[in-house]
Amino acid sequence: MFAKMTNFYHFRRKTMGGFFGVAAKDDCVFDLFFGIDYHSHLGTRRGGMTVYGDKGFDRSIHNIENAPFRTKFDKDMQNMKGYLGIGCISDYEPQPLIVRSHHGTYALTTVSKINNVDEISKEIFDQGHSHFLEMSGGDINSTELVAALINQKDNLIDGIRYALEKIDGSLSLLLMNQNGIYAARDMHGRTPVVIGKKDGAFCASFENFAYKNLGYHDYKELGPGEVVVLTPSNCVTLVQPGKDMKICTFLWVYYGYPASSYEGMSVEQMRYNCGASMAKRDNVKPDIVAGVPDSGTAHAVGYANESGIPFSRPFIKYTPTWPRSFMPTIQSQRNLIAKMKLLAVEDLIKDKSLLLIDDSIVRGTQLRETTEYLFDSGAREVHIRPACPPLVYGCKYLNFSRSSSEMDLITRRVIERLENGNVTDEVLQEYTDPDSEKYEKMVDEICKELHFTSLRFNRLDDMLEACGVEKCKLCTYCWDGKE
Repeated sequence: MFAKMTNFYHFRRKTMGGFFGVAAKDDCVFDLFFGIDYHSHLGTRRGGMTVYGDKGFDRSIHNIENAPFRTKFDKDMQNMKGYLGIGCISDYEPQPLIVRSHHGTYALTTVSKINNVDEISKEIFDQGHSHFLEMSGGDINSTELVAALINQKDNLIDGIRYALEKIDGSLSLLLMNQNGIYAARDMHGRTPVVIGKKDGAFCASFENFAYKNLGYHDYKELGPGEVVVLTPSNCVTLVQPGKDMKICTFLWVYYGYPASSYEGMSVEQMRYNCGASMAKRDNVKPDIVAGVPDSGTAHAVGYANESGIPFSRPFIKYTPTWPRSFMPTIQSQRNLIAKMKLLAVEDLIKDKSLLLIDDSIVRGTQLRETTEYLFDSGAREVHIRPACPPLVYGCKYLNFSRSSSEMDLITRRVIERLENGNVTDEVLQEYTDPDSEKYEKMVDEICKELHFTSLRFNRLDDMLEACGVEKCKLCTYCWDGKE
């Protein structure tokens, strides 16, 4: 019954990636293993871990598309030994890499989106670099490219700083050699790097919740462009943080795990705030409020708490034995297996007026087909409330999706149609203004195209207010096109 709903769920996987590193007086592998595993919500393709100990470097990389990180790396954890370690969840390149250079041997893992790959690789070739290894899709491994940039300089610190400055997009990294673990946050702080501490160990993590159950407490959050080195006994700042922060607001809306916190604001609380702000501006009176699992759920709780309309769960994800779906090559089988994770509670749908909150609308496929299913199941009304404003610009800084064209965005297709193809930057700006006639027309057209009873997006100003972070420190490019 959910066959129509599967393609977009497959498309909407989180594709950012995350990393974790440990410097410990004793063996670090246990903490490293579980710290990486706690980042599994940020990627579904590859995992990797590298340790350094008395026998030097030891590395393992596995495909995790059809099995969770813990399953694939359980044997490695039993065999690896080391007091320094880094690892990652990655949706793109295999990593960490082990690099031998004039800096000595080091391991490197990154969370990055590099827009100027061709420019950088040409410059490096012109300087005598002989080759890069291509991945199966023909792309250069981004982490290898970062290593090549680091190796352009006479020392590691200058090399790391050079890589951060050279890349157009975003870059945060962990680099490990025999001296410790170097952690660097993106020049504009677009992605987080946090440091945890416990007796005899320091850790570096993308997500701060990842080390809490391992006995670490918050030590510091790196600032934009800050570089530190971790040893079992210390965390030393090597490059002072800059002042210009542009952290991705979508971390709170979609990417982040509910227990995560960025810049002092927890993901769960921000989502409650978003839902509440939407409820304050709304005038519909549905029977129930529901969220599209998983990230839509907390937004819906916030809406329900503010409005007094009951929260309900007409969709349930079956998670006990489905942390990953085995994905065969035949598309029809892929669709069948993907749909089996999402279950409907028909008693909560039939004859009901539902208000459904999702984190966003990208292409529109997911919510259109979900809405069609709800109507087919007897829903009387389906009101859609995305928790963020209309996505009008493709993200330049994070790997939000595998989409390669802004025309995959339903907003851009609708705007193109409304403007008869005469779309300029000035025209786009009119469509990002929630008080403009063009914005209202765009929303009406999307509502009709996707067959919703009604559609109302969260406003940008309300969403930023919900973050509780200074607005000048938040990246809003995908919504308003502003750098």
